[in-house]
Amino acid sequence: MRRLIEKGLMYGNLVPVRSPALVARYNRALKHLTGRETALGDFHIDISGYSPEVGAELGDDLYLNHNGVNRQFILLSLDQARAPLLNAQFSTSRDILKQFIAANSAELFALTAQDAVAGELIDSVHDVRTPERLMAIGRIKVEADTTAETVRKAARLGEMIDQFKAETDAWYDDVLIAQMIGLAKETGDVVRNPVQLSQMSFEQSDFWTSHFGGLFVFRDVEAPAVLGAAEIADERVIPLSDRAAIAAWLQENALVEPIVKSRGIDAAGIIRQKMDFLLVSHAAEQGDDVAGADRRALRAMARRHSGDLPKEYTGLEALHRWATEGGRWPQISSDHPAYFYALRAADVPQRDLVNRLLAQLAPLDVRQLFICHKELFYQRYGTWPDSKRAFVVDFLAREYQVDKEGARQALFGHEPEMAEPDIIERVGPWGAVRRL
Repeated sequence: MRRLIEKGLMYGNLVPVRSPALVARYNRALKHLTGRETALGDFHIDISGYSPEVGAELGDDLYLNHNGVNRQFILLSLDQARAPLLNAQFSTSRDILKQFIAANSAELFALTAQDAVAGELIDSVHDVRTPERLMAIGRIKVEADTTAETVRKAARLGEMIDQFKAETDAWYDDVLIAQMIGLAKETGDVVRNPVQLSQMSFEQSDFWTSHFGGLFVFRDVEAPAVLGAAEIADERVIPLSDRAAIAAWLQENALVEPIVKSRGIDAAGIIRQKMDFLLVSHAAEQGDDVAGADRRALRAMARRHSGDLPKEYTGLEALHRWATEGGRWPQISSDHPAYFYALRAADVPQRDLVNRLLAQLAPLDVRQLFICHKELFYQRYGTWPDSKRAFVVDFLAREYQVDKEGARQALFGHEPEMAEPDIIERVGPWGAVRRL
């Protein structure tokens, strides 16, 4: 993983915690949440306050995410909003934290000036010992306060102020006045400067979870389903190995579109780069040194392996030929290895989750795998030949890292609809897919 770390492709954009004051605040919050502390004086944290260095020290990568549910978080700075979420157990957790920070930025700026904010993403499930319990996860509520409980005390002080104003003889209530003065010393003037955090909750209808080998849960679609490798006693579950069933389900819910028919993108260029990734993967497995391969080297590589290129490559090659030269539309059925490589998510609310699913179904497209499913990318990265690792790291650092938003828009962006849906959108990219 050294190459990934050096290029900022792993543990990138983490927030450094170096000053004694910040370390002390972090320890107060960590003890408040978990009863544990770190002896480190210098470490880095992600958006949730998780630190890989502290995790290594404690021997527990889930020290802020016990049982992989109800993730706890520690906020020391608004800079954490730009950090990644490491060891994600649910695909929605980072977006929830980002929205919470954005909605409370002014309040969090004031609170973190003197203390750490500690909190939790709470739902009704405290463990997922069985896959069925995942289906009980519905709404996620965010609860947070400083380690000194400033928000709770400010709310209590506000209630006392209202009581003082409402009761005609409150001026003679020495106990109430003394309590108000005591709380005001801790919270400041809550009348002029209210100390409160928005009570926020989020629907968790569609999500990916790492539990049980990785499951995709789609509930806010026309035909709800769970997709995964795990065996679940539910008729809505579709195994990821059942390509025909997944293709039919994606079509039934209008969740995908063929790349070569998508508007506003360089479809031929995207297909060409997918072909390059497939070629590099095949050549590296055959023992070729693919590190640093440029366009000329890739052409030579394709000639050298022309007789044994995988079907994924030849299928995409036919699509590329159609996109650049015209001719007959290539028929690629759902059981063809190139089928899911030729698709991308349609312009639907579940776009990111669908692209994550496609990345898992077409894992040799290393760029999409890195962008859409980092957990699987890091898992597979360790199994690659060293020269493939070198090629992929160099490509991502050169072509993606320098302009992340531009790359995402070029690959997955959508232009507004200009006409009625065509026949492809009604019956699928290569005709109607029959559910098996």
